[in-house]
Amino acid sequence: MSRVCMVTGKKPVTGNNVSHANNKTRRRFSPNIHSHRFWVESEKRFVKLRLSTKGMRIIDKNGIDAVLADIRNNGIRV
Repeated sequence: MSRVCMVTGKKPVTGNNVSHANNKTRRRFSPNIHSHRFWVESEKRFVKLRLSTKGMRIIDKNGIDAVLADIRNNGIRV
């Protein structure tokens, strides 16, 4: 399962670990992804989404119905 937020599209990015001696090794920074169930009143059912904490805040702000419409317009089946 990919670590991609269904709302924001956030995914892992790469960077460096940097030691005290300034040695650099490659690493990945993973987004804070969680599986979360949301009750959709218009559909009378729960919808399970994999999203970041930023995605949860967007749902709090705009509402689950508006966010689901955007996700479905992007071609993601929910």
